[in-house]
Amino acid sequence: MNVLKPHQQSTVFTLLELNKSQREIHRITGIDRKTIRRYTAIFAARATASANAPIPATIGSRPSDQTPPPPRPPAFQGTPAEAHNFDFARSLCEPHRKWIEEQVRLLRNAQSIYQDLVDEFSFAASYESVKRFVRALRHIDPEQFDRLDFLPGEEAQVDYGEGAPTRDPKTGRYRRPRLFVMTLRYSRHSFRRVVWKSSQEVWARLHEEAFRYFGGCVQYVVLDNLKEGVITPDLYEPEINHLYAAMLEHYGVVADPARIRDPNRKGTVENAIQHTQGTALRGRNFDSIEEQNAFLVRWEANWASKRLHGRARRQVESMFDEDKPHLRALPLTGFRYFKQVVRTVSDDTTIRIDHSWYAARPAAIGSTVLVRVFDSTIEVRDRQTQALLRIHPRFTEPGQLLLPEDERPFNPSRQTAFLLSAAGDIGPQTKALCQQMFEAQGRVGQRGMWGIVGLAKRYPARIV
Repeated sequence: MNVLKPHQQSTVFTLLELNKSQREIHRITGIDRKTIRRYTAIFAARATASANAPIPATIGSRPSDQTPPPPRPPAFQGTPAEAHNFDFARSLCEPHRKWIEEQVRLLRNAQSIYQDLVDEFSFAASYESVKRFVRALRHIDPEQFDRLDFLPGEEAQVDYGEGAPTRDPKTGRYRRPRLFVMTLRYSRHSFRRVVWKSSQEVWARLHEEAFRYFGGCVQYVVLDNLKEGVITPDLYEPEINHLYAAMLEHYGVVADPARIRDPNRKGTVENAIQHTQGTALRGRNFDSIEEQNAFLVRWEANWASKRLHGRARRQVESMFDEDKPHLRALPLTGFRYFKQVVRTVSDDTTIRIDHSWYAARPAAIGSTVLVRVFDSTIEVRDRQTQALLRIHPRFTEPGQLLLPEDERPFNPSRQTAFLLSAAGDIGPQTKALCQQMFEAQGRVGQRGMWGIVGLAKRYPARIV
């Protein structure tokens, strides 16, 4: 049996004298309601005993002074059977349930509902009764979540947060850069980097840096539906950004976008971002982005990786030692970054890139193709199947044309040089004759030049 200390008993008795309910006493003192109920019975018994006790008379006192004030009535004076039949749990708001439910659906608060109950229905109970009733109507059972456990090297989670205020080299003012965090799901070991601005290429390069930092790749990367990673969010077939998808394919990693408005799926990296912002960066300023990145590397090595993880109760660094052997090996070469554009094949079967023209066959005239522009090469791909159609070296100067002769149609002005070259192969006199014919007759003379050059196919050059 729970026996209260003297000062607690005094507090309970004082509140009972003030006609406080057992529920209110429990809220004020925190004492269990069963204990309060027992001391309420004790208080009632004492009050009854004091009311029945004789009062000694005093000399010179008036009769009215000898009459004590009426005692406080006990909490319950009925029989045990009556106490069993009385419904203590029934709220005084129950007769107005339907009306109160309508007001709750209108998003009204308990105070306004109580005021209208008093004004319109002459409600006699207290506001606390209405507040408890409204709270019960609004109660929603919390959603149950599973505890996700993953194998070593299986998954990493990535997201952006905010870094500490850093001096902007362009303006000289302090502003917050973006904080990129990738966390290994098994060991909770994290890679952190701050950047001024994000883009599709920056997002992909940060992943590469994280893979090199960990010394290997995971099987899956869980990410938020950022535009840098996901173009069109979808539960079944999300559209991944082409540059990001190509980078992950190069490293053998599969993107697994989280569902929209479901941050619990990547709670590990969410907690890592909060831990970084609240513990490492709060209250700090940096003069450069490089200084903040160097600080994050030191903090991870000296503190974050040395900590005991709250749920696993193990050191993060020791769990990473188990995680690292299961990471996939990095490829021998890094990912080649590119800019992807869509081009239409013109009527001369070429496409235009940076003011130069490149052959696009076998793509049909008027069709659209995907073009990946690398630093030194250009890839032409089918827009639907992503199949590679052509590879060309990239021109460094504008105004260039790359179109093989066998893909060109007949062009008289272009064929003149070809005919003179073929005539020169027969002999200098033949070339001089063809040159004279072209100068005298112009493009019309090419017909005779074709006849002379064609003789070399049937007769030896010395005869021609």
